[in-house]
Amino acid sequence: MRYDAIVIGGSFAGLSAATYIARARRSVCIIDAGAPRNRFATHSHGFLAQDGSNPAAMLATARQQVAAYPTTTFIEGRAIRASGELGAFSVRLENGEAVEGARLVLAYGISDELPDLPGLKERWGESVIHCPYCHGFEFSDQRLGVLSMSPMSVHQAMLIAEWGPTTLYLNGEPLPDNGVLSELKKRGVAVEPARVRALHGEGARLSAIEFADGGTAPIDALFVSPRNYPNSDIARQLGCEIQETPFGSIIQTDDLKTTTVNGVHAAGDITRGAHSVTWACSDGVMAGVAVHRSLVFGAE
Repeated sequence: MRYDAIVIGGSFAGLSAATYIARARRSVCIIDAGAPRNRFATHSHGFLAQDGSNPAAMLATARQQVAAYPTTTFIEGRAIRASGELGAFSVRLENGEAVEGARLVLAYGISDELPDLPGLKERWGESVIHCPYCHGFEFSDQRLGVLSMSPMSVHQAMLIAEWGPTTLYLNGEPLPDNGVLSELKKRGVAVEPARVRALHGEGARLSAIEFADGGTAPIDALFVSPRNYPNSDIARQLGCEIQETPFGSIIQTDDLKTTTVNGVHAAGDITRGAHSVTWACSDGVMAGVAVHRSLVFGAE
């Protein structure tokens, strides 16, 4: 079967795009590998009317609602290749199956390159976190830390101080210059230069940070800003323009979430530096509307 649109990725951005395409009574195929980025978190915050909800449950409800539209098809699997042009795209799955469509929406998301620090991965999304707007409120006035991973970590520490007493853990990196140290002091941010050895706590909770010399310090939440990478290279296969950032690459899109390749749209974390469920859904809505309008009015 040939579809009006193929959406690669069935998380918040992809499902939002598919919803608007399906509501426009156009056929849409959603290809999903079933590994959303926020699968490590038990609660999602900041999304209107869903604050504190379980993201897996939110996605399950969304899938059920999108599937109720008669023009929607779901394929569970991983897309590995894409080719073609406006009106005639082909997507090949890992199992060898091929799907044809007039438009593409890339929404396959990203994965994080977490530091190789004992005790970190098992707490990722719970007490080791990256977004203060998503998780900071729940740790208000507790003992907060920022693990230095790039020059932007200083800026992150100054921001995190809005939520509680904050320590910037340099993890063996050189001290910032006196001007930066002065700014950190003004924000009430302490600086710990020692190299970090491990994180400790019961279950997914964080209670202590251990240093290379064996010393420890109490802590309730550690913020990190890891580099990330796209879950697929399909955008590069298609020739979409890619922009490199300090934290990873993003697909260049315009205000309509259109890439530099005619007929290909992209949405969600693969297109922006700021990440949240709200932004992902917003991007998906815009991509879905833009796809439908291009089907109606044509695209140059």
